[in-house]
Amino acid sequence: MYFVKIRRKGLSVTHFRARPISSAVRALLAAVMTTAFCLALAVSTTATASASAADLFNSAQGRFAAGDTRGALADIGGAVAGDPGDTNALALQAIYADAAGDLITREAALARLGAADGGMRAGVDGMLNAIRIASFTPPNPLPAIQGPSTAIIVLGFGLLPDGTMRPELVNRLQAAMVQSWVSPMSPIIVTGGNPQNGVTEAAAMQGWLQAHGVPAQRIHPEHRAGSTVGNALNSVPLARSLGAGGAIIVTSANHIRRATVDFNVAGLPVVGAMSAVTSAGQLIAEFMPLTKDQQLGMYRDAIRVFGIPAGY
Repeated sequence: MYFVKIRRKGLSVTHFRARPISSAVRALLAAVMTTAFCLALAVSTTATASASAADLFNSAQGRFAAGDTRGALADIGGAVAGDPGDTNALALQAIYADAAGDLITREAALARLGAADGGMRAGVDGMLNAIRIASFTPPNPLPAIQGPSTAIIVLGFGLLPDGTMRPELVNRLQAAMVQSWVSPMSPIIVTGGNPQNGVTEAAAMQGWLQAHGVPAQRIHPEHRAGSTVGNALNSVPLARSLGAGGAIIVTSANHIRRATVDFNVAGLPVVGAMSAVTSAGQLIAEFMPLTKDQQLGMYRDAIRVFGIPAGY
């Protein structure tokens, strides 16, 4: 750098001029900057890897639970990139992509999952198919005629603090009683824990059915379930122990689709689903196919029933 002093009409002005940088210096600076960039990139990559596939897996699960499907899909994509052999992450990538309507990502994830674990791929295919069918199947207020190899499974509903039943649960039991008349040889499972005043939902349902003429030997209570997921996971082995290879699910109209998915994913085919419907308006309100946003509860439940961990 050098200085030039210029005098103009009595004024003195100093200008700065930079000497041209030689090609050798420019090459040296470029080399230094490239090296620095590469080092920074390496550090960044290491930090992302240490943020680890597990961290991204956990973040994805949290985002999906909060309804951020796109964010969950982005995070699980990072988890898969960090650990390409993680079949749980690949399964979630396929499931989240299906929920987001990203068919390309879904099919790519399913292909990679199939190469790693064919059985798990088949399970995810079955899950997505169950959600698809349930989303387009309206509630049915009519009973189904079945034999002893099909269990009638009545899902519980929260009791009042004194242990008595709410009208919603009574509606379900009334539908179950009609179903029991049509399929008189089918065993009946009543499922629900959440005790109030020392009474579980299953115990309250069992007492109501017996009081309304259903033989005690037909009724098999499941007292532990605290959710629809628990209903499925706990009732399926009980149904199998009774010789049942399929189920008729009885629950409320606004609950039947999610319950049907849970039981199908748990491994007990749902051959009938009777909804407790209290009015034509309620049936019409539940008649339309579900949107992707409305299906999110089914996806979340199905993931839990399928056994993918909530976090690492």
